[in-house]
Amino acid sequence: MQINPYLHYDGNCEEAFKFYEKAIGAKIDVIMHIEGSPAAEQMPASMAKKVLHAQLSIDGEVIMASDCPPDYFEKMQGFSVCLQAQTPAEGETWFNALAEGGEAKMPFAATFWSKGFGMCIDKFGVPWMINTAQDCPDQ
Repeated sequence: MQINPYLHYDGNCEEAFKFYEKAIGAKIDVIMHIEGSPAAEQMPASMAKKVLHAQLSIDGEVIMASDCPPDYFEKMQGFSVCLQAQTPAEGETWFNALAEGGEAKMPFAATFWSKGFGMCIDKFGVPWMINTAQDCPDQ
């Protein structure tokens, strides 16, 4: 069984995925727009260029997403997307990139369980936790 987060954006899904490509080295696997799909007939014309479905990969793990129709978007809360870094330096790089333009909730630092951990909400409203294993190589 595979479990994948499916994120819902307020019209900026494609922008967010392009940001994740640069911020954390994700790879966009697919971006399908509403325009040209069977869903276009059921959506307002203002949604034509919005994302019907998108998928990105991060080291073989998958996150999927789409844009919400008007009046359906709800602020993301009650979860975090967690990334496991190999080293504290890698984790801090990801944390700083994701927090840029967003909000650092817990600054990236060593904890009793990790050589590096931090929590932030990116500029698109997605909550992230960046963790480094306690037994990772020092760096």
